[in-house]
Amino acid sequence: MTLLRSSAALCALLTSSPTLAVAQRAQPAQPAQPRDSAEVVRLLTSLRNADSAVCELAGRALTDMGGLRHGAWDVPMPMPMPMPTPMPFAGRGDAGHMDRPTHGSWWAEGSGNDSAALGAFRPALRDPSRCVRGIAARVLGRAGAAGAYDAFSALLRDADPGLRETGALGLGELEDRRAVGALESAIKDRDPRVRAMAVWGLGEFQDAGVIEPLSRALGDDDATVRARAAWALGQIEKPAAIAPLGRALGDPSPEVRFAAIWGLAQIEDARGVEPLARMLRDSDARVRLAAAWALGEINDAGAVPRLAALARDPSVEVRRTALWALGEIASATGVEPAAAGLADRDPDVRVMAAWALGEIAAASAVPHLTPALKDPDVEVRVTAAWALGQVASSAATPALEAALNDASSSVRRAARWALGQIKN
Repeated sequence: MTLLRSSAALCALLTSSPTLAVAQRAQPAQPAQPRDSAEVVRLLTSLRNADSAVCELAGRALTDMGGLRHGAWDVPMPMPMPMPTPMPFAGRGDAGHMDRPTHGSWWAEGSGNDSAALGAFRPALRDPSRCVRGIAARVLGRAGAAGAYDAFSALLRDADPGLRETGALGLGELEDRRAVGALESAIKDRDPRVRAMAVWGLGEFQDAGVIEPLSRALGDDDATVRARAAWALGQIEKPAAIAPLGRALGDPSPEVRFAAIWGLAQIEDARGVEPLARMLRDSDARVRLAAAWALGEINDAGAVPRLAALARDPSVEVRRTALWALGEIASATGVEPAAAGLADRDPDVRVMAAWALGEIAAASAVPHLTPALKDPDVEVRVTAAWALGQVASSAATPALEAALNDASSSVRRAARWALGQIKN
């Protein structure tokens, strides 16, 4: 009897002989069968003695935490990134981005046939291993196990800061409204790990009532606590969080600024454009990239002139992301800034520029896109043809007909598709 859902990444990484026993447990389980409490004990014992990275990876699988995470798996701060794939006829899928992961659990609430196995996780809440404690807290919290609230509350009052951190984690996963006051108090804990987890727990409630204590946490001495507070304010997705997040953009820590940008993107309010625009000049390239992405998420035409300034950014990824944002905003005012990217020395930037012009789909883009049909890079030519099909202007017909003689079959196929769009 096994407990973990299969995970390709987990199986690929857990290949060394010291971790073989854990890898063997990470095989598909049958949800209809009751779980074995003895197997839970064996699994947690093996994880306790495993490498910390292995334990965290197994914890991701056990608690169904697939997806992007920022930092350690029990410290969630997801950051979606643009992944434009505009060629439906080229087998790449549709344009889009990686969204933040959804919470789920192998231990569904109300699964009575698993009560014995769930009970086997309870002793692990006080395990010497922080990773094992985290797994137990997540499983019990997400399952809404009987007595979990009292158990987590007791841990939050314990003299051991590691156990207090586990209690805050469990209360956040449980999302029981009774826990709000205790978590607010824990923001003042003397241990920064406890404060950081308490802030995260409040963010899980996604309640406007916790904006004030989270805003105060943005002034914490510890940068991790401040970053987590910014993340939590974004989770709430309320306009009242815009002002404190705007102030956090001036934090000396790039991690805090990054998290504040993510938070403003989650709120998706045009009032966030101005403070985010200032971050496009940040000294940290990762912060500039995040700011460009956030402006694309907010999707307000007022950001176009600011994004245009990133055409000369020294970072290729920042330039690409700024072009992605222009495509997401899809304002005709973005044609000239996006077209500037077609002259970039990096072919990936040129591909993104063509994609953005296709998303904008303005006739004024045609004079910029037709020369791109002769770009030395095949992907640029393919994307330019697709973009011209999106615009669907007869002015592009001669250039697309010439592209039917391109040496690349992908370009020829894209040109035929675009001509069909124009004729229709």
